[in-house]
Amino acid sequence: MARNTFFSFEYGDVSRAMVVRNSWVTRDRNARGFVDSAEFEKIERQGDRAIKAWIDGQLSGTSVTVVLVGALTCRSRWVKYEIEQSIARGNGLLGVDISKIKDFSGATSDRCGQLPSGYPFYLWYKEDGYNNLGTWIEDAAKAAGK
Repeated sequence: MARNTFFSFEYGDVSRAMVVRNSWVTRDRNARGFVDSAEFEKIERQGDRAIKAWIDGQLSGTSVTVVLVGALTCRSRWVKYEIEQSIARGNGLLGVDISKIKDFSGATSDRCGQLPSGYPFYLWYKEDGYNNLGTWIEDAAKAAGK
């Protein structure tokens, strides 16, 4: 089944998030929530309402939200908004620690916490996210009745 999945992450972790996204879409699956830096800056310049509208549009038609957690995710008001909106929509929800995925410079980071609280949380490397992400997403969808 081609499940539409929204990936929530703090933009400073975009290189790590792309590793997860690429592992998902190479298997003929749909990923939402990704935008290049120039497009994001254009949206950001339009203000909070434009950012919320973009997020809401990206969430439309999705059934699961995956929160990709790195070093700064817990401080991101937009990730918090995406989690709130995902819960309000009834999306399946889960978190994945991406802090040990190397960024463009080859560095890893620490994880700021375990988001979303009260939902399943996985470790990308220790729990073989490349091979298990699909199962995690399907489990979250089923838990949400989707």
